[in-house]
Amino acid sequence: MKTLATLLALIAFGATAAPADQPIGCLIEPDQTADIGTATTGVLADIRVERGDIVRAGQVLATLRDTVERAQIGVARSRAQTEADIRAAQANVLLADERLKRARDLHARKFISAQALDQAEAEHRVSAEKLAQARDFQQISRRELDLAEARLGERVLHSPFDGIVTDRYLSVGERVEDKPVLRVAKLNPLRVEIVLPNTLYGTISPGMIADIQPDLPGLGVLNAQVTRVDKVMDAASNTFRARLTLPNADHAIPAGVRCIAAFVDRQDTGGSVKPASVPIQGVDRPALRIDSALPDFTRRAPTAPRQRM
Repeated sequence: MKTLATLLALIAFGATAAPADQPIGCLIEPDQTADIGTATTGVLADIRVERGDIVRAGQVLATLRDTVERAQIGVARSRAQTEADIRAAQANVLLADERLKRARDLHARKFISAQALDQAEAEHRVSAEKLAQARDFQQISRRELDLAEARLGERVLHSPFDGIVTDRYLSVGERVEDKPVLRVAKLNPLRVEIVLPNTLYGTISPGMIADIQPDLPGLGVLNAQVTRVDKVMDAASNTFRARLTLPNADHAIPAGVRCIAAFVDRQDTGGSVKPASVPIQGVDRPALRIDSALPDFTRRAPTAPRQRM
């Protein structure tokens, strides 16, 4: 039994130490996935997309009821456009200017006291401050208008990137709080995740090209480029992860598909992606080979015992 366990361990080690040009299991995933929600609560008024629809970055996906917010915008706009307070303050400043000029003239000719002149100067300063206050109020009203428009914008859900709607969680009339409304996935490019044994660390680097065979009928071998290689090993499994980018402009390759990756030529970094219509090519799977250097554990016929003389 001990000998058999040793043999199995050696075989397992040989399989783990497979070179990089042998097929390795992988998974094709969306490049990005986003659950689309809103920062405010409300009731869904309209959903403009369905599951499977192609969307563009910035496209309106859904809206919440916004009657109150639009009314607030109207009030804030009216305040921001009001000029009456400013005109009244300007008129008071002009009047205070004239009074101050007359007071200074009369004081110079000794017709009024210094106290009367001080009062005229104070009234002039007060009128100037009231004009500045009216202008400040108008600026605040404009900022309130910007705030009301921003709150209205939060009630409109936009797509953060080009992609496809993969899920719809709510319907028109339902209340939106913490739950997302839609899920959007970016499928161009796709992301290929590969878990590699520690024996391949240092042989895989960004820029390398790998052959990707999706586990889906009708899809041929495609090329993906390595973009990231983990710098930290997983101690439990003694593996590390690599990420590859797979262009998918026509959305012919679905996400969530298992695949097989093979780093055939480590020097080839300029490969182009083969279209999904390429006929399927067979991938040679690594055969299990027994090293001839291993000891021979075959059962032999027992030899006859020696007779004692």
